[in-house]
Amino acid sequence: MSDVFVVGADLIKFGRYPDRTPFQLGAEATLLALDDAGLGIRDVGAIYAASTFNAASMMAQQILMQIGQTGIPCVNVSNACASGATAFREAVIAIKSGMYDVVVAVGAEKNPSGMLASGKSEGPPPEGLFGSGTMPALFAEAGMVHSSAYGTTIEQFAKVSVKNHHHSTMNPKAMYQRETPLEEVLASEMIAWPLTKLMCSVNVDGAAAAVLCSERKARELGLGRAVRVLGSALASDPWDARNGVMMNVNPVTRLAAASAYEMAGVGPGELDLVELHDCFATAELLHYENLGLCADGEAGALIDSGATALGGRIPVNVSGGLLSKGHPIGATGVANIVEVVMQLRGEAGRRQVQGARLGLAHVLGFGVGVGAAGVHILAKV
Repeated sequence: MSDVFVVGADLIKFGRYPDRTPFQLGAEATLLALDDAGLGIRDVGAIYAASTFNAASMMAQQILMQIGQTGIPCVNVSNACASGATAFREAVIAIKSGMYDVVVAVGAEKNPSGMLASGKSEGPPPEGLFGSGTMPALFAEAGMVHSSAYGTTIEQFAKVSVKNHHHSTMNPKAMYQRETPLEEVLASEMIAWPLTKLMCSVNVDGAAAAVLCSERKARELGLGRAVRVLGSALASDPWDARNGVMMNVNPVTRLAAASAYEMAGVGPGELDLVELHDCFATAELLHYENLGLCADGEAGALIDSGATALGGRIPVNVSGGLLSKGHPIGATGVANIVEVVMQLRGEAGRRQVQGARLGLAHVLGFGVGVGAAGVHILAKV
């Protein structure tokens, strides 16, 4: 099987686009990625397009209507917040199969306004009976479980927001680019204890795309800016007795991470940077442990140490993360990969992680009582 390389990657500035369709956003990101690769749509053998709220509208075909309909296979993917990572993984598999030399993975989304709630469930509604099924409440509960077990404080959770908002000031494509001191984060509107408004991800529109190719094609194009895909893993939520009353948000990421590390032949101690799914500040601390960046119970100490800030031992979410860059659901998985690609190329500007050679991108999605997680490990050539 061929090794897989990313030869083009880009995203649009995340924000609100009331006068544009999600297909136009996806088309722009796809053209940006193709331009970055020095390729055109006629070079592409297949396209995998991710979306959540716009998934039923044949996203891939609609994107090609904007940039050129060449008759290639189109696959439309919807997997909650893991949609973009799922599209990318399908593109990896398509190239490894030998069927294609060049494939595009794109995610695009126009999020509804307001809080994004989970869908309806069968049987008695869990909302109000077992706490709350809304995402802020779910991750608030998960944070408090961690706090109960290990003494994690609201200040430690809030430091995630301070860090990621600071990182966003160096990312021109982030929705918000401003500092939020700890006092401001703690004093903002309480959404679901211990999560304040500034500890919740930003609901935005956006699109991101990557161009993947076989080793043969990568060598033809030149390996100077190519990034190798070492590990590509996707997991679904295993059965957990706790999930009947309160979702356990941790096992699915641990499954995907273990698979990706094994495929890549590396461990978490070898990573130079991580872009993980900080849908809420509590989630980032949980994923430090789920991804093996520290031992269980040590996430609070890790954020206190500054190790996950730019310049630290293992910088996390130097893009600004979902908390500040924004979270266009179907695009997020691809966007996290784009950031890692830029870092490994040394093209991230003021937020560049110096000497970065190995990076990990992670996303986590939930539907009604079940989850999906994607983990990708990328390496500088």
